[in-house]
Amino acid sequence: MNKIVITFLLILSCYFTTVAQDMTPEEYISQYKELAINEMKRMGIPAAITLAQGLLESQNGNSDLVKSSNNHFGIKCKSSWTSETVSHDDDERGECFRKYSTAEDSYRDHSNFLRGNSRYDFLFELNPADYKAWAYGLRKAGYATNPRYPDILIKNIEKYNLEQYTLVAINEVPHFDASKYSDDPVNNAVVSEQEEDSDFTIPRNLRINGSRALYVPKGTSLLAIASENHISLEKLLAINELKKDGLLGKAQYIFLEKKQKEGNIDFCFAEAGETMYDIAQRNGVMLQNLYSYNQITSDEYLPKGTKVFLKPGMMSDEINSGSGAQTASLKISVHEVLPKENLYSISKKYGVTVDQLKNWNKLTSDGLQIGQQLIVSK
Repeated sequence: MNKIVITFLLILSCYFTTVAQDMTPEEYISQYKELAINEMKRMGIPAAITLAQGLLESQNGNSDLVKSSNNHFGIKCKSSWTSETVSHDDDERGECFRKYSTAEDSYRDHSNFLRGNSRYDFLFELNPADYKAWAYGLRKAGYATNPRYPDILIKNIEKYNLEQYTLVAINEVPHFDASKYSDDPVNNAVVSEQEEDSDFTIPRNLRINGSRALYVPKGTSLLAIASENHISLEKLLAINELKKDGLLGKAQYIFLEKKQKEGNIDFCFAEAGETMYDIAQRNGVMLQNLYSYNQITSDEYLPKGTKVFLKPGMMSDEINSGSGAQTASLKISVHEVLPKENLYSISKKYGVTVDQLKNWNKLTSDGLQIGQQLIVSK
């Protein structure tokens, strides 16, 4: 009887451990967005589409196929595949799927696969910022048999604001001679020379968090934008919380309608070289509201990975502030969990206690995921 109880408890423990270790969509996006952006620059598949496919095909990185083969896109072997394989049940039992050494190899092969098949050629004539056309185009080309496939991709792109990653690389999409490409294994894929200029432009009906916006290149005149869109310069400056007219110092979003008071997601993480203003623009949120939600008053550059709240009350919910209001200069430090790290080693690194880490991050156990974002200071 005791053996049965012990066995049952072990099985139950394994089950809850497995559940606790499942990646969330947000964690998957945070971990693999750079691969999607790099592949867009290399091969031209929109980063939003790549991430949406990865989320769906890999079950947010939790599928058995990913765990056994690093195959994030469910690509089957085909006769041209000469590298490692695994057997996996899909449409039929024991089908042959490609196996990769790393997730990066899987992302590269996904790009090569689409580039190397003539049935997908028409997709690369589309504007890469038109994620709906790409989603329906993949279904038309026979990438998936599920009739709801494009709708699921579109839902994920809009729910998790994946289009922002496409727009990061929009001006670095390469030009190709399609005859140079074939669906070869990852290690034998041909890489084209990229040209600096791109023929693609952002569509005029871009909407971020419900507000109409443009993504315009460095050096663009704000007066020209106002004139072309039939609004006054004063209104354009006010909408975008800019103090003066002139030429844009870098490529960025410019809104033509008033931004929202809060984001359509709870929070985001700062990219390298971003300020609060940059985050406000890419999420369609008023800058002053963003300052308030995060108790920050300056627009200094944020460390990469800083967690920025896009809705009111999120900071107080997540961080136990102790005996009173937090200072206006507060910045939240975030640590990304590395292999072999645990709460104890991270607490020593930042001079805090394990209990504080668990409290600030609302952790109910000591288990951590590689790539997990942890708040490590008040």
